[in-house]
Amino acid sequence: MLRCVLYSLLCVFLVACGGERYRAPVEDRRVQPKPAPARYSVQRGDTLFSIAWRYGLDFRAVAANNRIPSPYTIYPGQTIYLGQKAPAPAKKPVSSVPAKTATAKPVPPARTTSATVVKASSPPVSKPASPKVSTAAVTRWLWPTAGRITRSYSSTVHKGIDIDGKLGDPINAVAAGNVVYAGSGIVGYGELLIVKHNEVYLSAYGHNDRLLVSEGDQVRAGQRIATKGSSGTDKVKLHFEIRKEGKPIDPKRLLPSK
Repeated sequence: MLRCVLYSLLCVFLVACGGERYRAPVEDRRVQPKPAPARYSVQRGDTLFSIAWRYGLDFRAVAANNRIPSPYTIYPGQTIYLGQKAPAPAKKPVSSVPAKTATAKPVPPARTTSATVVKASSPPVSKPASPKVSTAAVTRWLWPTAGRITRSYSSTVHKGIDIDGKLGDPINAVAAGNVVYAGSGIVGYGELLIVKHNEVYLSAYGHNDRLLVSEGDQVRAGQRIATKGSSGTDKVKLHFEIRKEGKPIDPKRLLPSK
């Protein structure tokens, strides 16, 4: 009798083992901000905004720490201090030897002849001002694309939402703003666009197939800025984020209800 019971239990165990194994859910951590190093050397294609985005920092704080004024121009090879303030620039030593004053010799007035060409001084050429983004609050947010949300926001592992769709589906700006990054230099996002809406909010659109705007472009709310793709991932989708003062928030808190 005991042998039969043990045999039955063994059969149940073998059947259970032969079935589908339980697989723990795997979270995609590729878009997790990396811990910010104390210093960062600017690479070709970087912007101050993309550096701040990569490490989950507020671009305004990074700019202030490094004494970089708007429009936040940086250069390849430049050292950006992220975990500390940039050291104060060294002061030039003041010479104790009094400088000699050169005596200017009088210059005789030029004689005007028929061959003399008098050129009128040209007025200074004013460069067009860089596009400015309103500091006013965004009063209306739009959905960036049509599709089903396949993955929701998580404050610990997923800093935005994923929206499915077909290759080439349109992606639109959720509000008016200025494109401050366009490229594939941030690992885990594929072809990425970052739009600055004001001094508080940035939005990001990842895994695009084609980027239809460039850095520095001003975009309108609802304007098509990219097409949906699978760059940097294994399926066609849009990874969408909104960051407030550098920190990710759940986009569904701002987007209208469907």
